[in-house]
Formats: sequence, C-alpha cells, structure tokens
Amino acid sequence: MIDSHCHLDCCSNIDEIIKSFDGIIITSGYDDKSNLKVIELVNKYSNVYGTLGIHPEEVDNKYDIDIITKNINNSKIIGIGEIGLDYHYTSENKDRQINLFKLQLDIATKYNLPIVVHSRDAILDTYNILSSYKLKGTIHCFSSSLEMAKKFIDLGYKIGVGGVVTFKNGKKLREIVREISLNDILTETDSPYLSPEPFRGKENNSGNIKYILDEIVKIKKCSYEEAINTINNNCLSTFNIK
Repeated sequence: MIDSHCHLDCCSNIDEIIKSFDGIIITSGYDDKSNLKVIELVNKYSNVYGTLGIHPEEVDNKYDIDIITKNINNSKIIGIGEIGLDYHYTSENKDRQINLFKLQLDIATKYNLPIVVHSRDAILDTYNILSSYKLKGTIHCFSSSLEMAKKFIDLGYKIGVGGVVTFKNGKKLREIVREISLNDILTETDSPYLSPEPFRGKENNSGNIKYILDEIVKIKKCSYEEAINTINNNCLSTFNIK
C-alpha cells in the first residue's frame, strides 16, 4: 500500500507506525520544523519518502525557503509540498499567499518535481495559477466539485482521496470517485487528521489507508487488486519513485 500524503511529524508513535506499515509512506512538510523532520525521517527509513514546502497558513510566520532548496537533491525528497492557498480563515493575506505559492511552484519547475497542493476556499485561484505552469502532482484532500476535479485532471493532476470518502457526509467526494477514472486517484490519510470510519475522531495513521481503499473498491465496483495496483502505479509515476 501507499499513503501518498501524511504528516508523520504530528503523529504519536512515529517509529511504530512506520515499522508496521507494509508499503510506502510519503510525509509532507509545511513549515521549517516539519521540513527538517521530513528530512530526518526519509534518511532514517527506507520506506519513507518526503516532500518539502511551506503551507499557506504559514505565510505570515517566519520561514526559510533555503531549507527546501538546500535539500532538494536528496533522492528521498520527491516533491514540493504541502503548498497552495487557504482563504478559509482569512483572505486578507491573499496576495502574500499567492506570491509564496508561485515561489514554490517556480522551485518545482526548476527542479522538475511534482507538487502537493492544498486548496481550501480558494479553488478558482488555485486552478488559474496552476494552469499557467506545466507541473504534475496531487490536489491533496480534494473537496471541490466534480467539474473542478475534471479540470485539474485535464491539467495533469491526480485527485487526493482520503478518509472523507468514508464519512456519511462525504457524498460529494464519493460521487467524484465514481465519475473519474482510477487512473486519476491517489489514496492518502492526511494523518494524524481525518481518520476514516470506523475511527473517525481518533488519531489517524497510515495503516488506515486500507479503509479508504475498501471504500473506493465499493464505489468503483472493481476488485481490490485492480484498485490497489492502479492507484499505487499512479503514485509511483506521479512522484517518480523507482
């Protein structure tokens, strides 16, 4: 199995989670401290890969882009993220968010790396900006419409599907999974957040990826083997993992 997006630095029992997981974990940074932890973990564990980035909510805090660029040639650093736009709590810093987003997109372009995109209450700005770049990656924890999902897919992005697909109020995401191809889906836990049913409300971990896969199999009416093989290959090709 592959967990294409999580935050191991925020999890309890990190070593236990990694050692017990039969597959690949991709952990994403979002500020200076987490980026340094990502580097530590990818260097320590063979099945852990990482992405480095500054989250839009960090735009008004102190951050060091050099941590990203100085570690970009580490073979276990496979992308730029978690980056993007978030107007949920405020859009007063919109221009600064956009500038930070574009700065990191330029880094991804320079080093030919995929990106992990966060977009909350900012889907049109996110799409318009990404449409001016020629990058690939994943729209993490996708929460917009089927129409927008198809637009991002047309740009070359995968749709990140996590625990929300198992929620009772996850009808919109289940519709998107039903309507798009397995070739356009990546599975993610976003752990320690967004635990799938039956663990909603508890701390999430990469092992719960199987519950997300089970729901996708049920929605797509396909075999488990087809789902896991296709989605795993999507992730390996997106992040250029050999």
